[in-house]
Amino acid sequence: MNLQKLIIPAGTAFISVSLLILFRSIAFRVLNKWAGKTETDIDDIIIKAFKTPSLYWCIAIGLYFGIAVSDIQERYIFYLSKTIHAIVILSITIAAANLSGRIFSNFIQKSNLPIPATGLAYGILKGVIFVLGFLIILSDLGISITPFITALGVGGLAVALALQDTLANLFAGIHILFEKTVRVGDFIRLETGQEGYVDDITWRTTRVRMLPNNIVIIPNSKLAQSIVTNYYLPEKRMSLLIPISVSYSSDPERIEKLLVEEAKKAVGEVQGLLGDPEPFVRFIPGFGESSLDFTLICQVKEFVDQYLVQHELRKRIFKRFGDEGIEIPFPQRTVHLKGEKG
Repeated sequence: MNLQKLIIPAGTAFISVSLLILFRSIAFRVLNKWAGKTETDIDDIIIKAFKTPSLYWCIAIGLYFGIAVSDIQERYIFYLSKTIHAIVILSITIAAANLSGRIFSNFIQKSNLPIPATGLAYGILKGVIFVLGFLIILSDLGISITPFITALGVGGLAVALALQDTLANLFAGIHILFEKTVRVGDFIRLETGQEGYVDDITWRTTRVRMLPNNIVIIPNSKLAQSIVTNYYLPEKRMSLLIPISVSYSSDPERIEKLLVEEAKKAVGEVQGLLGDPEPFVRFIPGFGESSLDFTLICQVKEFVDQYLVQHELRKRIFKRFGDEGIEIPFPQRTVHLKGEKG
């Protein structure tokens, strides 16, 4: 008899959960097909956010049906009901955290607002929602929140002392985000020599992807104290200086004209080379030990474009100098020898 009392509620709960999961699967297939035909991304975000929590809802409803047909004593029903409530609140919290996080990231990416959609900002938003959900669960279970918050306040001091480095990194990351001197996507160079694109700013570290496709992981507190060169501030465009040397027999006016001509011809043909402002030449550094030294100055779209631009311009200039009979000198040094007195 006792076994029968157990089998009927368990069977009801199992069948209910199975049917609900089947219905959930069909519903999500239909919704995914519908979302694939729309132009907006919001429907896709909402569907993905509710995919996992809906599984908890199926389990909670199935357990509720199982309890409804059972002869369990009232005190056990009370505890089971509280468990179901906790599952539902937890699932709603997960759904709200996922939904708000994805909508936040999608909104920031599509808008021109100066707010970085980094792992730190995303984590703070989700963390706040999870804390609120946890407090609601405690309140529903009949646990007073006030002593809990008081205990957190007292224990917070001990935790802060134990996690000084972690908290320093957290607040340094928040400072970096709001100051916006280093942003996700910027190309930076550290005082230690590493350079690359800022891949993400998390709650503890900043990740920089170097040109060889390696990741440099820097604690936020160290980055906040470092001297950093940001090649994307105040804008991505930057000047490129190419030193060029010719023999002392060359005419400086002619060299200047040839260099400007080659640079202007390359605009539109060499990726990343800009024509505005126009390239120009300066007779600097000037008189070298064995050459006349010039500097060709032009503009490139961003830092990494300088490599291809230098490569192409040097080839073009070398070929033009060869065609014009202009000598690129080797280092020379005159040595005077004193003869011995007889």
